[in-house]
Amino acid sequence: MSTPRTLAPSRRGFLTAGGALGLGALLTACGGGSSSSASDDSGGDGAWTFKDDRGKTVKAARTPRRIVAFTGTAAALHDFGVECVGVFGPTTLKDGKPDPQAGDLDIDKLTVLGNAWGEFGIEKYAALKPDLLVSNMFEPEALWYVPEESKKKILGFAPSVGLTSARVSMLEPIKRYAALAGSLGADLTAKKVTDAKARFEKAAETLRKAARTNRIKVMAASGSADLFYVSNPAVNADLMYFRELGVDLVVPDKLDKGGYFESLSWENADKYQADLIILDSRTSALQPKDLAAKPTWEQLPAVKAGQVSPWLSEPRFSYAGCAPLLEDLAAAIEKAKKTS
Repeated sequence: MSTPRTLAPSRRGFLTAGGALGLGALLTACGGGSSSSASDDSGGDGAWTFKDDRGKTVKAARTPRRIVAFTGTAAALHDFGVECVGVFGPTTLKDGKPDPQAGDLDIDKLTVLGNAWGEFGIEKYAALKPDLLVSNMFEPEALWYVPEESKKKILGFAPSVGLTSARVSMLEPIKRYAALAGSLGADLTAKKVTDAKARFEKAAETLRKAARTNRIKVMAASGSADLFYVSNPAVNADLMYFRELGVDLVVPDKLDKGGYFESLSWENADKYQADLIILDSRTSALQPKDLAAKPTWEQLPAVKAGQVSPWLSEPRFSYAGCAPLLEDLAAAIEKAKKTS
């Protein structure tokens, strides 16, 4: 739910202001192999093609096996049955545990090229002999966490795929990641994949019912030392989907460049009122314990009522990754009470 430096500076500022299966899949170490469920994007006779969301048809002589991806992207591919050899982006916490964006990845088996914004070990990347690089795109043509200053060199080692993760509802990126995984050899009919999809669909209906039954106002926000960000549900893929399911979200009226959010000084943090706040839970954002010293935070109706719920504002776009987000929001809405 934020944007990178050279693509959309405002979203990059938001990101750093606070400090991110396939049982039965017929795969080898990075999407290798083929399956009868491969999407129409996979070529015959060993050749592989995939049309990404930049409108580029990416081609390779064989199905890519050594894939390197943004951490959240690799986590989504893993959920569909494709394993990567390397990742870049928030992967490990200070205590060595996996970052939430790593999802169910076994990070000990991965080469981490960088754990923070601007970090990308090019020599490590080259040593992996990559077949393919994959990342989200919050802005057209901009591969998330691929540093702009070294992008040309990085993209010279292997083909790249970019998938849109903003200004489209959450279902669209999930379907696109499924299609990419299928083209890479994943078995999309594997039980863990279909079970995850069923869980997601059930969670969506639970959220729809909760939003219809308890008509509260919800605000998606992120806190930093100097600013309070109110996110725009017309741009962020997850918030767009929440609204489609009936969640009544605050819509900020003075958006920053890029349209992702309105940044408010802490003196003006009470501009919008809500019964429930879903607060950015990424490691780059301040959490409720960090915000307790902010008088205006403590005076917000939702905070006073104890109605603040974590929000992983950069989902991993898979059914397994997004189902818990729907379940958690539904539970928070069901428990919340109107504050006025």
